[in-house]
Amino acid sequence: MIDLTPWNLAVPTPGEPTIISTAQLSNGYRSRYFYPSDDGGIVFWVPVNGSHTEDARYPRTELRQTQSDGTLSFWGYQGADNYLRAILAVNKVPSKGKIVIGQIHSEDVSGSQNDPLLKLQYHYKDGIGRVEALLRKYPGDREVQNIPIATNVQLKERFKYTINLSPDGMLSIKIHSDDGDYGLITRQVSARWSVQSLYFKAGAYIQDNYGPSDEGGKVTFYDLDLIQH
Repeated sequence: MIDLTPWNLAVPTPGEPTIISTAQLSNGYRSRYFYPSDDGGIVFWVPVNGSHTEDARYPRTELRQTQSDGTLSFWGYQGADNYLRAILAVNKVPSKGKIVIGQIHSEDVSGSQNDPLLKLQYHYKDGIGRVEALLRKYPGDREVQNIPIATNVQLKERFKYTINLSPDGMLSIKIHSDDGDYGLITRQVSARWSVQSLYFKAGAYIQDNYGPSDEGGKVTFYDLDLIQH
């Protein structure tokens, strides 16, 4: 059972996205975008023609870190050892083959750069799935590094990811699949990220917005944990 008390949820409802509050999630929210799977997980479904926010090009069904009372949660990396751990399987990808399954994002406030530090992306191409980190060196940087972490992670194959940002600014991302595919990267992040208010996101954020209504991304999460030491 996934603990949904430290999250809210964005879903790509017609017209404009809807935010499902922490309280609604905890009370058993279900929809065509977010529902229990037959094998004990939670399915995140995103059609390519789903709505999206004004500052985004693509639709998403994605959790956003909160406090248990629903207040938006933020943290500075120097204040705690922050972990996001998940067990999941990517069941379906849109025609472009890309789904963001986890993020470290930064707060959108006046005078602040609100770009994500990290997007963890599943990329399925030519019959091969891989997990890659889209990493921004510093806030506001237009260039994003694409760093492969693990290859041969197939559709419907369960795998685990662990994202850790330590108080000294060391970012590590570990991937381990049921079939033994493994990858680990570590990077020292710029001290310029230390002034940003950060938070985790997880779910299915497809990198596609064109096609028929039955095209999209489907991800099943079986476990999801936020840990701060």
